[in-house]
Amino acid sequence: MEEANQSVVSEFIFRGLCDSRELQKFLLLPFSALYLLTVLGNLFVVLLIIADSHLHSPMYFLLANLSFVDFCLSSVTTPKLTTDFLKDNKTISFGGCMSQILFIHFLAGGEMVLLVTMAYDRCVAICKPLHYSRIMDRQKCIWLALISWIIGFVHATSQLAMILDLPFCGPRIVDSFFCDIPKVIKLACMDTHTLRLLINADSGVLAVACFILLLMSYTYILVTICLHSKDGASKALSTCTSHITVVVLFFGPCIFIYFWPLSITWVDKVLSVFYTVITPLLNPAIYTLRNKEIKNAIKRRISQHKNTKCNF
Repeated sequence: MEEANQSVVSEFIFRGLCDSRELQKFLLLPFSALYLLTVLGNLFVVLLIIADSHLHSPMYFLLANLSFVDFCLSSVTTPKLTTDFLKDNKTISFGGCMSQILFIHFLAGGEMVLLVTMAYDRCVAICKPLHYSRIMDRQKCIWLALISWIIGFVHATSQLAMILDLPFCGPRIVDSFFCDIPKVIKLACMDTHTLRLLINADSGVLAVACFILLLMSYTYILVTICLHSKDGASKALSTCTSHITVVVLFFGPCIFIYFWPLSITWVDKVLSVFYTVITPLLNPAIYTLRNKEIKNAIKRRISQHKNTKCNF
């Protein structure tokens, strides 16, 4: 009888990044520009790798997958965030909230595994160069990418299954700018302590396993190069800097938000902005600015475009 009298939540309200209307209006343009740059940067990398035959190698195939994941991950939250800057009532339907949770964990989980796959690719290329083409053949690359998507999907569905049937009967204010499990689960009308432990364990197994594999891969790469090269330290640093930077930028905020025992709202929001808005923008830049083959591919595209113009 008591449950029947409870009003079931059909939508949630985001508190957003801040309470100031003036600041929200000011942030609209920068965040819109960041999202546009993210879309253009990541799609440019994907299309460049598809169009240029010189980039049809395992490393760039995996990089194209990463850029596509980053484009999708940013698109789950940033458009909603920017439009909400113009609204007083920042609402999202229950279904929309659950969809955000599903896609964020699907894409983030897939990206974790994809980063491990990219580390494995570099490990084989640097440590076993003579066997690289045999080990990282076309079929294996496709399977590795597919496995990252499958693991991401399994992780997301397991997370969603644990919270989908929770009773939400108010309050309905999410102290964030998107539906994230730690914030949403606090609104459930029941004790969720055990459930929070299960959810953190589920996320923790994937995150910690991927992080350990990444540490092992890059440690092995660095040791191998240092032992087999006179200027090993500088070459090792140059080889791994971009990959390690992306790993730190991606895993750092996630680990802090999900596993840090103390929750500080403004810190959580800043880190959430970082891994949903900033990191997807930085990834294509980090991987391409110091990459000679990408630069050469861009030059070839520009040269072909100029030649086409001259022919007309």
